[in-house]
Amino acid sequence: MSTVAGAHKQRTPIRPARVLLHTFLVVTALAWLAPLLWALLAAMRPYAETSEKGYVSWPDKLTFDNFTNAFQQSDMLHYFGTTLIVAVPAVLLTLLLSSMVAFYVSRFDFRVNLFLLLVFTAGNLLPQQVIITPLYRLYLLIDLPGITMSGKLYDSALGLVLIHVAFQSGFCAFVLSNYMRSLPHELTEAALVDGASVWRLYWQIVLPLCKPAMAALATLLSIWIYNDFFWAIVLISTGENMPITSALNNLSGQYFTDPNLVAAGALLTAIPTLIVYFVLQRQFVSGLTLGANKG
Repeated sequence: MSTVAGAHKQRTPIRPARVLLHTFLVVTALAWLAPLLWALLAAMRPYAETSEKGYVSWPDKLTFDNFTNAFQQSDMLHYFGTTLIVAVPAVLLTLLLSSMVAFYVSRFDFRVNLFLLLVFTAGNLLPQQVIITPLYRLYLLIDLPGITMSGKLYDSALGLVLIHVAFQSGFCAFVLSNYMRSLPHELTEAALVDGASVWRLYWQIVLPLCKPAMAALATLLSIWIYNDFFWAIVLISTGENMPITSALNNLSGQYFTDPNLVAAGALLTAIPTLIVYFVLQRQFVSGLTLGANKG
């Protein structure tokens, strides 16, 4: 009897606040997944069925024909390649340059280090639509004969890489500088006493310690740059040079558009971002939490 009584005493009472919290989380998760599940259902239904019965109806037939047709009609494999040509160099250059800035402003004390960091961060506060007109004219004026296919910075993968690096470096420099400030200064001081150069201090000591933060930023940058549509549609005019987000335009006809086909194409374009997230999930989570645990 005493054991049963002790078991009853050890049970944690169910609090109304905890029930409300879990209910809110479940409802929020379902609300977030509802558009995705709706798009998946539409992508697996023939257009003839949805046009007859409507999208708010029970499906009679579910197939993967829309996914096959979307992949073939949009030439998606080609656009995956053009997206990698832009995304991979942009992510690597952004992490490299922003880590250099973060290292300089966080490990060396000088008068304008905080102001320099604010300048880099302030670039993220400027709306893209504000500078698109002067930036568009500037891209048209910069000639790069023999370097780009168009002979200009406009309508080239290099132009997209540079604009992504410019706009994403501020945020990355801010995050990495805060992370580097949490690293023990004794490491760098001991290396300087031993005669290590500034480059060796950055490349072999500080940068390896920032791998969790770099992995988290790499995940975010890959998703942001991959999903970009604004810069690609403005700074690229040749259809073959556009990234994957613009490939969905190939699924829209002049007089008719199949929404089920577009939904299938949109779901296909989301697969690489999911792969990147699941591959770097552990590093992403540790990069977000590890910096908070350092004192």
